[in-house]
Amino acid sequence: MNDMQSLPGVVDVETVAGLLRRQAPLKIIDVRTPAEWESAHIPGSYNVPLDMLPEHRAELRDTLRSPAILVCRSGARARQAEQVLREADLPQVHVLDGGISAWEAAGKPVNRGRQRWGLERQVRGVAGTLVVFGALGGTFVWQPLTYVSAFVGGGLAYSALTDTCGMAMVLSKLPYNRAATCDMRDVVRRLAAEGAAQPAS
Repeated sequence: MNDMQSLPGVVDVETVAGLLRRQAPLKIIDVRTPAEWESAHIPGSYNVPLDMLPEHRAELRDTLRSPAILVCRSGARARQAEQVLREADLPQVHVLDGGISAWEAAGKPVNRGRQRWGLERQVRGVAGTLVVFGALGGTFVWQPLTYVSAFVGGGLAYSALTDTCGMAMVLSKLPYNRAATCDMRDVVRRLAAEGAAQPAS
């Protein structure tokens, strides 16, 4: 399809929704944690957590025979996933502009399950708590505790500059975010089966 071949690197919600309505040959790859995906995801999407992507990118390259739309909460993790997949010689990858937040804001359909805080909300909560702890602890308990606030602030600034987040990577490993699981073998098997049933685009 011509419209599939001319998809830009970042695709808006209405374009993706229109392609799905027309049953265009594309795959929605959600790179959030399994817990986030379980809370709310685009119907028909596949969960491939960002931290598992490098390990399985070769399998995805060999099984994805149609363009892939990468989705996260707001777009930052999807852009990281795009880089990983392009390095694996998978050129037909695109990022959903604004992520699932924009998708939900536009009133598009989602499948909902057990509700959990998203990873980005968890980062804000933990970072904010540490800053308050450092500021109050340094003022009323022990002055060097103010360095905690400075450290967190520096980490957030570095995160913004590099478009990565070390705290998010740590939090994604916690049991809270691992309560739901992602079976990558099953994901790859389903992608391969669907790819075999349609011609390469």
